[in-house]
This record gives sequence, structure tokens and C-alpha cells, in this order.
Amino acid sequence: MADAGVKVEYASLVTHAATGDREAMERLLMRAQEVAYRFSLLVCGHHEDAEDVMQDALLKTYQHVTDISDPDAFRTWLYTTVRNACLMKRRRRAGEPRSFTSIEEHGEEGGRATVVDVADASRSPDQQLMDGWLDARLRTALNALPPTFRMVVVMREMEGLSTKEVATITGLSEANVKTRLHRARLMLRRGLRDI
Repeated sequence: MADAGVKVEYASLVTHAATGDREAMERLLMRAQEVAYRFSLLVCGHHEDAEDVMQDALLKTYQHVTDISDPDAFRTWLYTTVRNACLMKRRRRAGEPRSFTSIEEHGEEGGRATVVDVADASRSPDQQLMDGWLDARLRTALNALPPTFRMVVVMREMEGLSTKEVATITGLSEANVKTRLHRARLMLRRGLRDI
């Protein structure tokens, strides 16, 4: 089972990093970076927030690797850290528009009209990579899900976490995770039918 191999690899990296092995710490942070960014982008929904959350998760990993009591549960710890950081970002963004347009007025110069600068709307290389990874139809259907349902689907179906791990990360019972996963699948099915 590939999941067991990933768990063992993370546990080994955490154990070695906790003893001061710099190479193990670097490899752990590289692995955690990929997972943290992918998960935070799907949960937070904003590229900037995903970057911030990923960096927070990596910093916490670096700072607290010696405090992780169960190296086998590192993935659960990492997803919980990312989830909590995304929730905090979402709370701070409550009431804000989904995006901002930067406008800078330079005034009239020599009879010319006011110049307005608008942020480049083209997608970053990271966004283009994500677009290749997750097609537009599925992205639309996932974004239509309520955040708690989307989080369960992403962790269970895309990240390959067990129901027990998802329950631990979200603070829900395993039965509730299964229920939300079932309902989310039904919503996705309906959403994909309409697109």
C-alpha cells in the first residue's frame, strides 16, 4: 500500500529531523511544502493565502519537529496545521471581496487622461500547474461545495488520507466524516452534471 510507505517515510524523516539531522529536515520540509501548498490552495481558495499558509506550516514544522510525539501521525499533524491556518485566514477575510483591483491615479500630466494601473490578471506558473492537475469542471464543482465538505473531499479523495485521519484533522467523528463525504460526492455529481 502506497499510503503506508508515505507514512513510514514521513515518520523516518521526522524522527531523524528531530535529532538534528539537517538533511532529513530539508527533505521533510520539501515534502511538506508540496502537500501543504496543494492542500492550502484548495482549502483557502486564494493563491496568496495558500503561499502564506504553506510558509506558516513549514515554519511550524521546523520549529516543532522535536515536539511531535507520534512521528507516524505527521501527515495528520501537517494537515491540521494547514487547516487551522486556512480557517484563520478565512476569518480574517470575512467581509472582504474575493479579489482587489489595485488602482493608482497619477493625475493629469500635460493634458493627458489619468493613468490607471490594474494588476496583471494572467495566471502564475503555480496556478497554471494547478490548472493542469485539476480540470476546470472539477474545480468549479469543488468550489461550489461548502468549505467543510470541500475539505473532507480533498483530504479523503485527493490527498488519500484515511477516514480516521480526516476525523482527527477536522475534529469530526468518523461517522460524520463518512456522511459529509457521501453528501459531498452527491453534490459533486450534481454539479458535474450541470456543467
